[in-house]
Amino acid sequence: MYDERKAKRIPVILFIDMKLPKKFTQCIQCGTCCLKGGPVLHQEDKEILCSGHIGYQHLVTIRKGELVLNPHRGKLETTRKELIKVIGKGKEWSCCFYDRENSSCKIYEHRFLECRLLKCWDTSDLISVIGKNTINRFDVINPDDPIRRVIETHEKECPYNEVENLILTLSKGSDKSAPLAKLTELVRKDMAIRFYAFSELGLKAEFEFFIFGRPLSKLLRDRGITVHVKKSKSNDLNNLEK
Repeated sequence: MYDERKAKRIPVILFIDMKLPKKFTQCIQCGTCCLKGGPVLHQEDKEILCSGHIGYQHLVTIRKGELVLNPHRGKLETTRKELIKVIGKGKEWSCCFYDRENSSCKIYEHRFLECRLLKCWDTSDLISVIGKNTINRFDVINPDDPIRRVIETHEKECPYNEVENLILTLSKGSDKSAPLAKLTELVRKDMAIRFYAFSELGLKAEFEFFIFGRPLSKLLRDRGITVHVKKSKSNDLNNLEK
């Protein structure tokens, strides 16, 4: 089912929102930047991961081609490359490390590059690194980890660029049956690969958003599209690879 009224609901802000109060010249711990979303990770942040200060459960992969809001430019745009972002919480998708009760950061001593550079009264340092020297999943997953092969299969069978092209076709065409059928098939493949990783490789559910990004069914619902797929079986992955 396609609902045009919901087709522009985009839940993820790509980078830290810089539309903040300008009247201060130092941080007053108002929490505005944290409430507007967590940062995208850069190569300089890998040590924070490797040292164990945060884990994969705190991250979400923004796949190449996903449509997101870039607050710097104030418009929706597709990502030209894969990005790793600190996962959000709540309906507002605020940074998971923000302690609202104490108006503080739970990992302040080990905060990320974008957080260290952000000054709401002068955003020039943050702007200078946006989109540059960012990391992807394979930068922080061991080379011999079998999940890498499953990620590669997922990207091959469920490319997000194809999802966006099908959504565009839905918005323009009068016959919606063909693109909806293709989207349904992509959702089925997405579910099957995730199920395989859980059941055969023992992937923990808390790592799902980092390993595969958000489920296609969820991304489509946020765009006003609902698809219905039967529960996947673990052997579906073998069928996908033939």
